[in-house]
Amino acid sequence: MKSKEIRSKFLEFFESKKHEIVASAPMVMKNDPTLMFTNAGMNQFKEYFLGNATPKNTRVTDTQKCLRVSGKHNDLEEVGKDTYHHTMFEMLGNWSFGDYFKKEAIEWAWELLTEVYKITPENLYVTIFEGDKTDGIGKDDEAYEIWKNIIPTERILLGDKKDNFWEMGDQGPCGPASEIHIDLRSEEEKAKISGKDLVNQDHPHVVEIWNLVFIQFNRKADGSLVELPNKHIDTGMGFERLAMVLQGKKSNYDTDVFTPLIREIETITNSTYGKNEETDIAIRVIADHVRAVAFAIADGQLPSNNGAGYVIRRILRRAIRYGFTFLDIKQPFIFKLVSTLSQQMSEAFPELKKQKNLCENVIKEEESSFLKTLDQGLVLLENIISTAEGKEISGKKAFELYDTYGFPIDLTALILSERGFSLNQAEFEKELQQQKERSRSAAQTKAQDWVILKEDDEEEFIGYDQLQADVKITKYRKVESKKEGELYQLVFNLTPFYPEGGGQVGDKGYLESTNGNVTYIIDTKKENNLIIHIAKTLPENLEGSFKAVVDEKQRARSAANHSATHLLHQALRSILGTHVEQKGSMVHSGYLRFDFSHFSKVSSEEIQAIENFVNARIQEQLPLEENRKIPYKEAIEQGAIALFGEKYGDAVRTIKFGDSMELCGGTHVQNTSSIWHFKIVSEGAVASGVRRIEAITGDAAKDFLTQQSENFNQLKALLKNSQDPIKSVNDLQEENAKLKKEIEVLLKEKAKNVKGDLKNSVKEINGIQFLATKVDLDAGAMKDLSFQLGGEIDNLFLILGSENNGKALLSCYIDKKIAEEKNLNAGKIVRELGKFIQGGGGGQAFFATAGGKNPDGIKDALAEAEKYIQ
Repeated sequence: MKSKEIRSKFLEFFESKKHEIVASAPMVMKNDPTLMFTNAGMNQFKEYFLGNATPKNTRVTDTQKCLRVSGKHNDLEEVGKDTYHHTMFEMLGNWSFGDYFKKEAIEWAWELLTEVYKITPENLYVTIFEGDKTDGIGKDDEAYEIWKNIIPTERILLGDKKDNFWEMGDQGPCGPASEIHIDLRSEEEKAKISGKDLVNQDHPHVVEIWNLVFIQFNRKADGSLVELPNKHIDTGMGFERLAMVLQGKKSNYDTDVFTPLIREIETITNSTYGKNEETDIAIRVIADHVRAVAFAIADGQLPSNNGAGYVIRRILRRAIRYGFTFLDIKQPFIFKLVSTLSQQMSEAFPELKKQKNLCENVIKEEESSFLKTLDQGLVLLENIISTAEGKEISGKKAFELYDTYGFPIDLTALILSERGFSLNQAEFEKELQQQKERSRSAAQTKAQDWVILKEDDEEEFIGYDQLQADVKITKYRKVESKKEGELYQLVFNLTPFYPEGGGQVGDKGYLESTNGNVTYIIDTKKENNLIIHIAKTLPENLEGSFKAVVDEKQRARSAANHSATHLLHQALRSILGTHVEQKGSMVHSGYLRFDFSHFSKVSSEEIQAIENFVNARIQEQLPLEENRKIPYKEAIEQGAIALFGEKYGDAVRTIKFGDSMELCGGTHVQNTSSIWHFKIVSEGAVASGVRRIEAITGDAAKDFLTQQSENFNQLKALLKNSQDPIKSVNDLQEENAKLKKEIEVLLKEKAKNVKGDLKNSVKEINGIQFLATKVDLDAGAMKDLSFQLGGEIDNLFLILGSENNGKALLSCYIDKKIAEEKNLNAGKIVRELGKFIQGGGGGQAFFATAGGKNPDGIKDALAEAEKYIQ
């Protein structure tokens, strides 16, 4: 059975059981501060489990793209080394929100596996939760009783809390789980040892394929469990493993989910899969990782140096590294696999086809960049080896190479081994652990349980129409984080505060009690369908009435900037072409940032045209046309632009200014005239094929133009109120260039005179022509002089020192023959002498330079130089 059929049969089966088929949520999480990526099928349904929203349908099914790079069995560094774990994977699932429970979930799972997919029942084992004394809950007898009517009791196994109790996090909905495992071994192997003894033992051919989670408890902050009023079902079946089972393979990578990619890798890299373990691991890593990276980019996450972008960059760099080391590929090639991936999976995930060019461009650029980093790292590693005092390399230095330059530690260890060196692995691990702890500590947040003050079905947002309202606090909780300290999160019965989302920052403002006491709201966010107002203190009378007031000035500025992004998007598509798509935005009260797809730098003429286009729309005083609830399909048919990587509901909100129409949940001006003026302050590249514009409007634009005018007046004053300042500046530049040339000539003459004096000062020590002296030259002249003297004097060892603009400079020149015979290294020498001038440096074995902040140390450095040849 082909993978496409496996996927469709799953969805059709649950559709026949009255489940609604829903689309996969984006793999990149946009509005959940607790997660970077969708790591389980239930993520998009969290608000239903928490009771913060009511589902339209109490039964749903889907295939969800997930990304896991940490946690149980999913350490990134292990992916590729076995044949059944992945970073990106599909999770087939069915859910019940307060509808059916264990009986239906278990019976339908069995029916699908054995009757639809025709899996041999004798090869299946199931696990149920054995109970936990600490939590005060016993064995899951309900699940056991259901299973024993389906499968022999000897194939029903007990599992502990680690394997058979699922939790959303430290707090929240949770419950026992029942896993279904399959034994794929040969009959001979089964005869030697029973499959039940290999369940959950990481055997490659006795694997879990489906996890049925029975969400029936809520975990409180103190660790205790309470029964949920509504019980839910959450199941997840690994699509790749299921394909392995149904296609009779012993490896996920042998299924048609991966074989097209593997064949393409073999062709591109001229390698063969299945003959050499190192090559096989490399090919598996690349096949797995290109899926994760391409899907992430297609969902709007570009590789970067922090957050989710760092994770994507790390995954891609791991793939590049395996191609570099084990397949001997020294140029970009992974980007070429995107076409195969798109052909294979775009029917189920159309975003891959739509964003194919972007994925290819970004991956190719990242490959080129990291291959340069690898080259730089090899030079740095060579320096570490050449200056090593023994045969063991410091783990601290290796960590610096890894942390600062992104040079993979396993490549460091491999090269050291080949050169007869060892790595202090314990020291490296210690540095790595300390970094992880610092990072974990900085991000650690501890939330207490919600304190319910008032039952409320739905928190109504009224902020599109009102900036203040009389409200009640329905619940609150205390949150402590290492980064921000002690904070309180408040939920109101209704709110005028806009929560951060769609690129727009959250509102600020205050709560005023009836007696005039004020509590400041420092930020507003949305989490699991709750609008959360963040404050540093709690109001005195929590159960009283309050006036909630949004900071009107900040909101107005944010709204102007958000509306300007819509006009900017329209301008870009009009001027640069309809290939332009929004790739991200950030709307603050002070400025706006807009990322978009485009293949080249935007010219100054195009920048001016874009500004003129937006300002023309502002001058036209276009009124806001808003539809807050329109069917998604109807909005798209009317021409509304939907942003990639966003998940939209059945009903959406449209924002229209003239011909600009987009789906958007943010706040906007009522008329474009309120934007006042639009000014682009910067334009540049974010990644290959993605550009970024930063711009300002309103007060910020006024301040900018005022400052520009003041700067111009000051410039005119410096130019003695020239009637033509541009001509005056050009004249100054020409005069400056002329003077520079004259100085260069004088310096060369000076260096000639110095060279004659230096030649007369050279003395012979142990057959080496030696000189260490101070000169009055800059770094370039010192280098030229060193090589001139080296060409005229055999066996020269030359150390020059100079003071330049309050800084100290050292250079070291060693005749190549002397460097080899006497085992001298200029790079090592200047690093050691650099200590005298409180600096450092490096270079090649025969020429190197150092700089420092202590010119007084030059004398001591020159005096020390002679010891190297004595």
